[in-house]
Amino acid sequence: MKDLRRECVMFAGFIFDVEGTLVDSVPQNLRSLQDALERHGYRVPYQTLKLYSGLDGDQTLQLVVPDAAEKERGAILKEQGAIYERSYLDSVKPFEGVRDVFSALTALGGKVALATDCKGLPFKHYLSLINANEFIAGTACGDDVEHGKPDPRLVGHALGKLGVPASQAVMIGDTPYDAEAGLEAGTKAAGVLTGGFTPEVLSQAGCFAVAGDIRALLFSLESGEAAPEGQAAMGTLLEIPSKRLAG
Repeated sequence: MKDLRRECVMFAGFIFDVEGTLVDSVPQNLRSLQDALERHGYRVPYQTLKLYSGLDGDQTLQLVVPDAAEKERGAILKEQGAIYERSYLDSVKPFEGVRDVFSALTALGGKVALATDCKGLPFKHYLSLINANEFIAGTACGDDVEHGKPDPRLVGHALGKLGVPASQAVMIGDTPYDAEAGLEAGTKAAGVLTGGFTPEVLSQAGCFAVAGDIRALLFSLESGEAAPEGQAAMGTLLEIPSKRLAG
């Protein structure tokens, strides 16, 4: 009997952003940046920073504090990293079902990679939180490239690790900058709402499918199509238990 699940797989590679997509870290990242800015004499509203969540850090600072010189921007970002690790990292939790989604995609013959601007201790901590290393075929992080998203080179680096043509891969993230990076690298893009952006923003950025989280996105990742209107979050080809991963 034919395996109908394998026949419907469109993508060979699945490249996931991490912060805001696999782990719930967006508020902590924004608060740590706000703290660092205040230490340098800049008061920037949280809602303003939220607009640029997921954008390359230096580009974000060029937009929100245009008078800051390059050296000061570097100092702000360095201080943000220290504040984040000291005061916020321990509060980060994984989103539900990450391991199960990765397992489902690899069971269908797909390859999973991570493409994230984060690096060092936070990245290692996130890997321990999602607890899915055996399903991850490659990673590309902030240690591998000079510029973060929407620069496409991070996604391109992940594609190289997977050995999958860009036309057969999809970039999954929580921000329009993830989508832009994927599309510029030649992949398709899909979005999740766990980073705080609206469905309209993600769709306008080029996401062929948008869902509440990666569990709800699984149908689209398996089929290569947007879920039918009214499709239940767990109405996918594979059943996934609703259990938060242990940290």
